Amino acid sequence: MAKGWYLAEIVMKLTVDGDTRNEVHQNLFLIQAETPDESYAKAMKCGKDEETSYENPAGKTVHVTFEGLSDLVDIEGELEDGAELMFHRRVNVSEKRLRTLVLPKERLRLFGPRVQTKGPDFSSSEVLDLLEREYGTKRTPEGDWVQVDPKN
Repeated sequence: MAKGWYLAEIVMKLTVDGDTRNEVHQNLFLIQAETPDESYAKAMKCGKDEETSYENPAGKTVHVTFEGLSDLVDIEGELEDGAELMFHRRVNVSEKRLRTLVLPKERLRLFGPRVQTKGPDFSSSEVLDLLEREYGTKRTPEGDWVQVDPKN
């Protein structure tokens, strides 16, 4: 049997020691497998492989935990520019509801503003230290990056 392509939506939970809030990410992974069962096993492995723990700049441990899959679909046809990867089906959609599904360019996530929410600090102190050393940058309390004068 020829290998096919699948799209797995993997659910990851991020928590910080001492903070009651969490953040949940639903990440899309491209999987190549010969059967649906193999695609499931590979998707589950991808999720488990994403699990990690590290220290944030405040010295708190961040835990990234695989919670499971929220979707797994097969991709029909060849992967190429303009290939359809997946679809959502809705029946009996009113014109009013249909208009809410179609967004202008500036409201699409790719073009919209990056909204920084106030939440647990999931940043890695190791990565931030590396950025500061290698690129002469520093993160402000607001979460912005600024160049640091190497003479100071």
